[in-house]
Amino acid sequence: MSNIAQLKQQLKSVKLSGTLDTLELRLMEATQNQLSLGEMLSMILSDELETRRNRRLQRLIQNAKLEANQTLESFDFTFNRSINASQIRQLATGNFIEKAENVFFVGPTGTGKTHLAKALGHAACRSYLTVGTYNFHELFTLLSQADLTNRLSKLLKNIIKNDLIIIDDFAFKKLDQKSAEYLYAITDARYGKGSIILTSNRSMSDWGGIFPDQIMANALMDRLCHNAHQIIIKGESYRRKKNPTFDAGKQKK
Repeated sequence: MSNIAQLKQQLKSVKLSGTLDTLELRLMEATQNQLSLGEMLSMILSDELETRRNRRLQRLIQNAKLEANQTLESFDFTFNRSINASQIRQLATGNFIEKAENVFFVGPTGTGKTHLAKALGHAACRSYLTVGTYNFHELFTLLSQADLTNRLSKLLKNIIKNDLIIIDDFAFKKLDQKSAEYLYAITDARYGKGSIILTSNRSMSDWGGIFPDQIMANALMDRLCHNAHQIIIKGESYRRKKNPTFDAGKQKK
């Protein structure tokens, strides 16, 4: 076995695939450029670290259930002038997460709320933060099923521990008492400790009406709205603007 083949086998054994993938290229560069052993080792280790960072990022995006094309770079800010691009880019720095502040995207269907929320999720992943993305209705279905199978505590813990939570279609419909208690548990546990992004087609003044208990509604809304960035988006649907024959019954945010 040659020295290179043996080295590759050793790298494979210790799971240094980033180094393995670029080994021959780096050895050739070291020879051509007469690099010292330390310089060559630094390049090889940089390759390994970069590979690991990329893998970690991909795992974070996959676990967050974020679509590859829903990034800030792919968002068309020109279609709707009511959206403050500078404000969104400032949020993408992640300062609101460091301060445990919430973000609300409120506006009609198709105006880019979900895309922007998930774009902030992508930005958080790039800072190697954990993100949980949930549809409002599906979230409570998951929690209800977990409650029936004695997994509620574990599921709530997994949701709450994320650095950022995104809830799409907030206030989509009224909540029963149990679901309202789930939401209160999440909101109360994250108050002052973790950020939540909400998207909603409903005006914020209507949110309180989805709760069966007005006392709980007031307590929950007070926690959600404290220090929240409220982004109101106006205008027509982007999809309808691009395709006037678009079937409104099939629209998704």
